[in-house]
Amino acid sequence: MKNEWRVLIGVCALVIGVYTYMAQSGALELQSPDAADTYYNLLVRGFRAGQLSLKKEAPTGLAQLADPYDPTANAPYRTAPYRLHDLSYYKGRLYLYFGVTPALILFWPFVAITGQYLFHRQAVVIFSAMGFLASVGLLRALWRRHFPEVSVWVVAACALAFGLATGVPMLLGRCEAYEVAISCGYMLTMLTLWAIWRALHEPERQCRWLSAASLAYGLAVGARPSLLFGAAILLVPVAQAWHERRRVWTLLIAAIGPITLIGVGLMLYNYLRFGNALEFGQHYELAMGRQVARQLFSLRYLWFNLRVYFLEPVCWSSHFPFVQDIVVPPLPAGHCAVDDAFGVMTNTPLIWAALAVPLAWRNRSEQAALILRWFVAATALLFGACALTLGLFWASTSRYEVEFLPALLLLAVVGILGMERALVGQSVRRRVARWAWGVLLGFSVAFNLFASVGHYAQTHYNLGIVLANAGKTTGAIEQFELALRIKPDYAEAHNNLGYTLLQAGRVQEAIGHWKQSLRIKPDDAEVYNNLGSAFLRMGKVAEAIEQYEQALRINPDSAEAHSNLGAIYQRMGKLPEAIAQYEQALRIKPDYVEAHFNLGLALEKLGRTPEAIGHYQQALKLRPDFTPVRNALARLGAGP
Repeated sequence: MKNEWRVLIGVCALVIGVYTYMAQSGALELQSPDAADTYYNLLVRGFRAGQLSLKKEAPTGLAQLADPYDPTANAPYRTAPYRLHDLSYYKGRLYLYFGVTPALILFWPFVAITGQYLFHRQAVVIFSAMGFLASVGLLRALWRRHFPEVSVWVVAACALAFGLATGVPMLLGRCEAYEVAISCGYMLTMLTLWAIWRALHEPERQCRWLSAASLAYGLAVGARPSLLFGAAILLVPVAQAWHERRRVWTLLIAAIGPITLIGVGLMLYNYLRFGNALEFGQHYELAMGRQVARQLFSLRYLWFNLRVYFLEPVCWSSHFPFVQDIVVPPLPAGHCAVDDAFGVMTNTPLIWAALAVPLAWRNRSEQAALILRWFVAATALLFGACALTLGLFWASTSRYEVEFLPALLLLAVVGILGMERALVGQSVRRRVARWAWGVLLGFSVAFNLFASVGHYAQTHYNLGIVLANAGKTTGAIEQFELALRIKPDYAEAHNNLGYTLLQAGRVQEAIGHWKQSLRIKPDDAEVYNNLGSAFLRMGKVAEAIEQYEQALRINPDSAEAHSNLGAIYQRMGKLPEAIAQYEQALRIKPDYVEAHFNLGLALEKLGRTPEAIGHYQQALKLRPDFTPVRNALARLGAGP
């Protein structure tokens, strides 16, 4: 028994140590050196001040925008110094659309007790560690109750899988409010499964454990509303009691009571914030895309998302960290984007061991087999409900996979334990089986760790973007270079480093990075467009035109390339050709301020003054602080 505890404690210490070492603040948190200014703490500060909105004033300029949810118009407010990215804005106040549970169970109690504020990265470590420990506790209970003949070293390997093959390491590379909510949901779903396990095995305390499960899962939904339909697992102990012809009404109340009360509280919380009990704030999000009228769930996303989440293999390279993004299939209409999601069946192959689950109840007593089946059914139901919900969602990202992958991996662990038990006394077959699932485990853990390294690179890349947008060129260059040291084949980092170097006047270095980017992604129209700007700055007009034309061959709808080509024609005195390019750019991107302004200049030179004034006025409407437009209108004696 002592050896058993030493082994399991050793594995737990190793995994939690890895979590602590790997945890890193994301780009948004890195802009807030004071933990009190991070999103969840702004929410807690709002609660402590007696309000449901954040303790952060919305800029007055945001309210003056014709459409504050237009990503082009609100872009200056999403970055420094305002830092409102992915906050919800409604009736002049700022809110958090991320689940409220982490604030209630961790951030608020922590500051109330210690007087200090937690960073998001610390919260992600705490939630992830607690979720992992709950899964190891469940594993030990499974082992001692149903698989005592299995070696402790096999159980230790399974515990390692729970720690490092569930997608959790990928959360730790960029800890933002997103990862806080997801890791909190992960912890609470693991605690729910543990409570359901106890409810299935302890009939005399079933109501107590089922109430605990309902409370935990209700809080999980408060962290991640997408977990809602997984609440069906709370009915599994009720179904067990009904199957055994026991009274179920008390159990049913225990199953639905706590989660219903929490659900009512969440709806009231939403209603008081947004006037809609079912609105969490995502439609009012200040983001890179316009969310107000977006369809967040649709059947047309289902096959695409399931393909991405289960089938698509990552691309591998010979350069550290070896893992590259999947080749993204064509997006269905309305789908937002794919953010480094991957197919779990091809990249976390340990889950294939779930096919061996039926071995877990072979040659058992009917009662023992039945209880085990009920628990497996609850786990499978949780996995299926979460995977289906995410399949219908409008975006795909690796962090969402933590909602269904731990449950699927739990099924795989039951399959491994079942194999070990079924092959007792068959040393050769058992050894072969161990080699097989051991290789799958090693690959799955290695993939998770290598993929998480890419998240560190992305964090530096994102921070570089923020610094570049704030005009902090030197800091941006440092962050892009850090991203490339971690991930040399990071095409986007090469591209943006090139652009930032161009802004700093380091043209030849910029061109070198753009050529590197094209080596990795040869069909990137944006890079060709940037190369055109570099050649133009060097006075190589013919080469610049060639690059812009190549960008348009790849992407005929590149408004920037059309506008830049128009600027060259305008410089060469070819005004009709310039006007044609500007007009094409505006057909693609009607709110392109620079194209309106330059088109106005070209029209003015041709004597088409009324048309020029119209485009100047449109540019001023889109960007009221655009001084060159005001000067042009003043020159022509026209007001805005």
